[in-house]
Amino acid sequence: MQTFTIYFSAGAGMSKARLSRERRSTQPGFARVTRSSISSQDSVTPQQGRPADSVLLSDLSLMRVSEQQASLARKGKLSKVGSDNSESSSGNTKHGLSGSSSSSVRASGRSAPRGALETVGRLMKLGRLRNVVVVAGAGISTASGIPDFRTPGTGLYANLEKYNVPYPEAVFNIDYFSDDPRPFFSLAKELYPGRHRPNYIHYFIRMLHQKGLLLRMYTQNIDGLEKMCGIPDDKLVEAHGSFATASCYLCYTPFPSEEAKEAIMSDNIPTCSFCSATVKPSVVFFGEDLPETYFQHAQDFPKADLLIIMGTSLQIEPFASLVNTVKSTVPRLLLNRHAVGPFERKPLRRRDYLELGDLVHSVRKLAEILGWHTEIQDLMNSHENRTLPMLISSSPTSSGAMDPSCSSGEESDFSEVDSRSTES
Repeated sequence: MQTFTIYFSAGAGMSKARLSRERRSTQPGFARVTRSSISSQDSVTPQQGRPADSVLLSDLSLMRVSEQQASLARKGKLSKVGSDNSESSSGNTKHGLSGSSSSSVRASGRSAPRGALETVGRLMKLGRLRNVVVVAGAGISTASGIPDFRTPGTGLYANLEKYNVPYPEAVFNIDYFSDDPRPFFSLAKELYPGRHRPNYIHYFIRMLHQKGLLLRMYTQNIDGLEKMCGIPDDKLVEAHGSFATASCYLCYTPFPSEEAKEAIMSDNIPTCSFCSATVKPSVVFFGEDLPETYFQHAQDFPKADLLIIMGTSLQIEPFASLVNTVKSTVPRLLLNRHAVGPFERKPLRRRDYLELGDLVHSVRKLAEILGWHTEIQDLMNSHENRTLPMLISSSPTSSGAMDPSCSSGEESDFSEVDSRSTES
């Protein structure tokens, strides 16, 4: 479900930031889609006071597995299963669950589809899945050295405690930014492109493009690593913006992005030459309008015949609701450390698949099933050899590092080094 915020008039006590947004609107009362956070009540949780339902569903799932096993045994397709502990511990392998998924399923008490990666990989190899949409969050970039947002103690939000922010997400609140931009700029220093390199996951997504299978990638990240690995602009939707451009948060006067970066990296606050308000990179804050490219989802998701969801907590709307807009017959594959969103429901939708555990390991396993692993490694090596000097110097050049295998639309974004990485 998308979140819509409707503004009608500016109250007398409204902040300058909100008043500016009102003046910017050319059609008062027009519905705007803005970034917002899911409240705890909106998350998928069992109803309190009815534990018997969840227990019953778990029992039914186990009964279904037992019935399948008994049926196969009657057909002579299963060897006799003993009752000792050693044989019971190997049951997940006999049921077709992958190692990482089965261990996670046992820990959570949740049933999962059999052989998720094998099933999806087989359908891709048969050519039945030709329009792949990827939905990604901060978890795909942790292997690049960028912490995710919400992990206690190590996440990016945890590193902002010294600023005494009232709540972690306030760092992306435009009204809080107008009062104190320092927490966001501290975060921006960690996320600005040029400090980190794409990892195996990014290059897997680029390989989807090179194989002609990527319909579009929708990312919550603002770290720029998708562009850096060579995913072209027309295949990428940066739903929460990027550092590619900058402007005054109050009057929206454009500001040179490199000057903004230089000021932020030097612990200075860039200010607008027109109204003296603070300049902000084009990162979408809570309550701000999403970029126009986001609305391509209305055409993309109905066309998709495979949805891959990876490295996201699905806690930010309206991005989180996108995963529910594909057709019910379309396979949805979750690659994540934990089950999230609709994948927390029991039982799962018929064509839902999940592989829980280390994200790089899961993606590599899928690449090996598809026979792409060597190609991805070669692509990484050739591309990294060209980009490493740029990353070390952190000085963008217009001569550009173009990967020979990229088309003109796949140029890495070094001329405007512009940035977010299993869960956001």
